[in-house]
Amino acid sequence: MKKIRVAVLMGGNSTEREVSLMSGKEVMKNLDKEKYEVIGIVVPEELEKVKNVEMAFLALHGKGGEDGLIQGYLETLGIKYTGCGVLASAIGMDKKIFRKLAEKEGLLMAKQTNKIPCVVKPVNGGSSVGVVIVKNENKLEEAIKEVKKYDGEIIIEEYIEGTEVSCGVLGNENPMALPVIEIVPKKDFFDYEAKYTVGMSEEICPARLSKGVTKRVLEATVRTFKMIRGRGYSRVDFIIKNGMPYLLEINTLPGLTPNSLLPKEAKAIGMNYSQLLDKIIELALKKPLK
Repeated sequence: MKKIRVAVLMGGNSTEREVSLMSGKEVMKNLDKEKYEVIGIVVPEELEKVKNVEMAFLALHGKGGEDGLIQGYLETLGIKYTGCGVLASAIGMDKKIFRKLAEKEGLLMAKQTNKIPCVVKPVNGGSSVGVVIVKNENKLEEAIKEVKKYDGEIIIEEYIEGTEVSCGVLGNENPMALPVIEIVPKKDFFDYEAKYTVGMSEEICPARLSKGVTKRVLEATVRTFKMIRGRGYSRVDFIIKNGMPYLLEINTLPGLTPNSLLPKEAKAIGMNYSQLLDKIIELALKKPLK
């Protein structure tokens, strides 16, 4: 059987470059060498090399990698790629547009507010980079200045205290939600350090939720993925308060490092890392370019 020539794209110019490099190296290590001819491409330095491959496996995160930019470039070259398309990627990255669609869809989200306690976020960004929780009114202006270093636009939401969970999703036309994973960070919230430092958080899969709450999370995950016209795979994050899942965001290219959540969720249904990568590529090959 002829091997598929797969390029793993990693790096990028975003604040998540180091995490992307970790994801990319882990993907390269676990792709089945009997099925794929694997090459690594560090973006943007080696991007020209992508013209000689059949499939691009996107291990990029944040601006330039998760916002539709690289997806559009690959579309123009006619190269298949993993994950969501241009539109879904752009919507998933822009928190203001994402919020408007989610509210119209009837999905529960934290309200926008200027009252304390609150959460200040950059409109465009991922991995909780630049997110600041404000519990003291005197610190709000300082937090806004800090967050604006990451993006010119910000969004301020009410702070919801509850159980942090995440739910992966796989599929194209008929997506399937993976088991819900519960996150118990050793800090105030699941920030960049807690996400990518071994031992900084405890992940429990399946999450310690009732059947009813679990069902709500699974349904909200699939609805969110369909809402943005997602394809391939994503991960959706929530806070559970009083049994209700409050939607935080969708990650259209979630981390694939050894400490990442999506592989742990896949493992809970008996799918090892290599099998997860096979499934992601299979879905990408079936997905029309658009």
